[in-house]
Amino acid sequence: MTTDTNKNTTTATTAAPYAPEEPARIVIPEHAPEVYKAMVRLDAAALGGIDPVVGELVKIRASQLNHCAFCLDMHTKDALAAGETVERIVQLSAWRESRHFYTERELAALELTEAVTLLTEGFVPDEVYERAAELFDEKELSHLMGSIVVINAWNRIAVTSRSVPGHYTPGQFKGHK
Repeated sequence: MTTDTNKNTTTATTAAPYAPEEPARIVIPEHAPEVYKAMVRLDAAALGGIDPVVGELVKIRASQLNHCAFCLDMHTKDALAAGETVERIVQLSAWRESRHFYTERELAALELTEAVTLLTEGFVPDEVYERAAELFDEKELSHLMGSIVVINAWNRIAVTSRSVPGHYTPGQFKGHK
């Protein structure tokens, strides 16, 4: 098996246990650095008002729903590095059946994340918003909503550009402003 470090792809020269890595379609930070930097600033501003644990759970759950492998790779690694448990991360895709793994605030954040991420299924239900509003003050709720919107934007960028998962190291993009 050979690796082309310029393209970050692997070519099978012998029988390999894994499928070959698909290259990214485009690298946004290289071709639109102003867009990338603006997204990083927006992400930091949104996250500045919420609990970092809630922030990572929201990012992982939205990324699961959006099938964003790159963001799943990044945010599960960041969550683990920050002390999150494997068990809670694994159960996140089935959080409704695993409610006892999460706090009431985390559950409300996950429910709001799903409602905002899956807008094609309808509006954010009043009861979902009201539950979050009961558990988060207005500033926190505003930041939570911003964080959900930002991760959905990141997911769409990463999925469209076909960003390659598996190469991220925790904290790699900290300070990219």
